[in-house]
Amino acid sequence: MEWKRTYQERLTSAEEAVTTVLSGDRVVVGHAAGAPEVLLKALVARRSRLREVELVHMLCLGDGGYLAEGMEPHFRFNGIFVGSNNRKAVEENRGDYTPCYFHEFPGLFSSQLPVDVALIQVTPPNAAGFCSFGVSCDYTKPAAHQAKIVIAESNEQMPWIGGDNLIHVSQLHHIVATSHPIFELPLPRIGETERLIGEHCATLVEDGSTLQLGIGAIPDAVLMFLKDKKDLGIHSEMFSDGLIDLVELGVVNGRRKSIHKGELVSTFLMGSQRLYDFVHKNDQVKLYPVDYVNHPTVIMQNSRMVSINSCIEVDLMGQVGSESIGLRQFSGVGGQVDFVRGASMAVGGKSIIAVPSTAAGGKLSRIVPFLAQGAAVSTSRNDVDYVVTEYGIAHLKGKTLRQRAQSLIAIAHPAFRDELEEEFARRFAATLCAVGV
Repeated sequence: MEWKRTYQERLTSAEEAVTTVLSGDRVVVGHAAGAPEVLLKALVARRSRLREVELVHMLCLGDGGYLAEGMEPHFRFNGIFVGSNNRKAVEENRGDYTPCYFHEFPGLFSSQLPVDVALIQVTPPNAAGFCSFGVSCDYTKPAAHQAKIVIAESNEQMPWIGGDNLIHVSQLHHIVATSHPIFELPLPRIGETERLIGEHCATLVEDGSTLQLGIGAIPDAVLMFLKDKKDLGIHSEMFSDGLIDLVELGVVNGRRKSIHKGELVSTFLMGSQRLYDFVHKNDQVKLYPVDYVNHPTVIMQNSRMVSINSCIEVDLMGQVGSESIGLRQFSGVGGQVDFVRGASMAVGGKSIIAVPSTAAGGKLSRIVPFLAQGAAVSTSRNDVDYVVTEYGIAHLKGKTLRQRAQSLIAIAHPAFRDELEEEFARRFAATLCAVGV
């Protein structure tokens, strides 16, 4: 077959492959657990020959050697999301953050962020010469299709996942054959707070709902309380291990989904080896690019769509801050607003912001009079629907500012309710007097 000859001709070492990266290039790096670890290490090793290479990505698991102090003449990180391995670089102005909704990110590749090189990770080819992007389709596939040069790490241990998640060998300019485990995430610890939040959220999920869930203790806690539901579906930015039990129980089957019936639809995955084994060649699991999965007009086609996301803080107007602590960029907006808006437009849709009532070991309230000075508003007060803490549910959609504040104070931690009540009195006392209340 012609593709086999092409594959052999383009096989090379990582060290040789990255010589095609030139000074001044913009390099888009594969996402999350799909980050091409071997290629990145080879690129860092070649740093003395490179200057001002821009590395663009969202979450990127691994050591991130290009982010170390002293790398500034060679590499500059431009993040659409900030994570643990690049947060310090952004704080110290050795890297940048670009605000962008997740579903809009691929659109930048044909406008403000044209791609010189895509560094990606894929599976070995199938009998027809197609490789799967494995656990990260998201912006990785669009970047590969826009790039002038595509350098692919062909990893024997990458799960094969279908959907719109394939690329032909002929579209890969350089191929590096590897075999190493995919990055795994430890299972989250679910405490009493998360259990209570999960139980509250579960009461908002009806039979036949389609869910969007993130990763962590709260999403997994929600899943724990859905075992008595029927015919749930998944249309989510991502999912992790917590979903597997519900699929095996038959609770999540996608039978009543409005689109992609029977499919577990996502744009990327992260979790343990159990998850990667579950999704490998699983015909139920389909990954599609993020400009499709996360587009609000696609999300809204799922009737009874329920999105569940978290945040850093919520103010008394219902403004949600999910990405920065004051001026400190902590993460990114990701797909939160994509799904909040998509769910709000869906027939019978609901969006939930689920968050513990406190942070810093109980020293700080997450329900606050005002967002921290300089903090970004991730989900506006016009978009927010439900806010859930361990103390209950506040339904804010269609409520006045006064009603919102009252509802949020009722689900705040009791230790902080007095100061929130004082702010409520300052803010609304004149209004109450004027109307004779």
